[in-house]
Amino acid sequence: MRKLVVGLTALLLVSGCGSGGFDGVYNLPLPGGADVGDHPYRVKAQFKDVLDLVPQAGVKVNDVPVGRVEKIDLAGDGWTAEVTMLVNGDVQLPANAFAKLRQSALLGEKFVELGKPKDASGKLADNATIPLDRTNRNPEVEEVFGALSMLLNGGGVAQLQNITKELNAAMQGNEKEIRSLLGNLNTFVGELDKHKAEIVRALDSMNRLAGTLAQQREKIAVALTDLEPGLKVLAEQRTQLVTLLQSLDKLSDVATDTVNKSRDDIVASLKALQPTLTKLAESGQNLPKSLELLLTYPFPDEAVDGIKGDYTNAFIDLDLNLGTVLDNLSRSRQSPIDSLIPSQGTPLPMPNIPLPNLGQGTGSGLGDLLGGLLGGGRK
Repeated sequence: MRKLVVGLTALLLVSGCGSGGFDGVYNLPLPGGADVGDHPYRVKAQFKDVLDLVPQAGVKVNDVPVGRVEKIDLAGDGWTAEVTMLVNGDVQLPANAFAKLRQSALLGEKFVELGKPKDASGKLADNATIPLDRTNRNPEVEEVFGALSMLLNGGGVAQLQNITKELNAAMQGNEKEIRSLLGNLNTFVGELDKHKAEIVRALDSMNRLAGTLAQQREKIAVALTDLEPGLKVLAEQRTQLVTLLQSLDKLSDVATDTVNKSRDDIVASLKALQPTLTKLAESGQNLPKSLELLLTYPFPDEAVDGIKGDYTNAFIDLDLNLGTVLDNLSRSRQSPIDSLIPSQGTPLPMPNIPLPNLGQGTGSGLGDLLGGLLGGGRK
């Protein structure tokens, strides 16, 4: 009887496994898993390496369970792993969501974390695939210990002792210099901190200058290209340019020597012009007003307004005999020339010119003299 019961039980188990599609213990539900709700959706993620991730592992968003790993297959390219996850339908993720393979503790189980990037957009749809560029994994504990062992065994840790000895040898006996160096360094850093705003402004200005130069890159290239022929011409005429500069140097020496030698004469000429310029300045508005009369001589501007018509008749007898003019000037009590020449200082010598023999005249002498020189005397 007992053998019959055991045989029937074994037969039932074998028939159940074959008809229900039992593929192993991964199909058995685990207690405490995430609630995927009534309408979950599937998401696929491609990983270069899933390590020891297994089906039925958790899927979390912000450390909150939202689903589970349904299966792990080989991707179509034959090199990467494709993880199919079942996610609760109430969880909304962007279309560009990322997936990370993380570990719950140092020796804990693996799980998949889904997250939202900063530039989230769209909505993650059912059967969407997260590509390789948006998936990664954390380093394994074995990898960390392996790198640490390489550092301790074949790395630079063994050289720390030599470095420490060399530092001690360099600092021994130089404590004052090192202390002074640290003080100067502190002062330098403090000055840099005080001028932080100026440094930032200078860097900003350099940045703007670099941007402007970058925008004008084509024009600068054209200018440099067009400048090449001019430089070639300057190179060819280098000898002439050097000769020109040497000649200018000699000319400047001659000009300087000339000015130095004629300095006294130039100063004397300027001093001699001083009385004339002074009198012109004293005349004020009289000289400009007298020049206005030249255009309407002998009538002033006021007289022109009183004359009807566009012209005026005038009869003038003008004696242009230079002898008569000078005789009239010589009869004056004060010479007009004396007022233009300053009385201070030594008077300029008059040239000794012999006068021609004009004969005896009956005039004042000066008029007869000029009359003879000009071709007519007094009669």
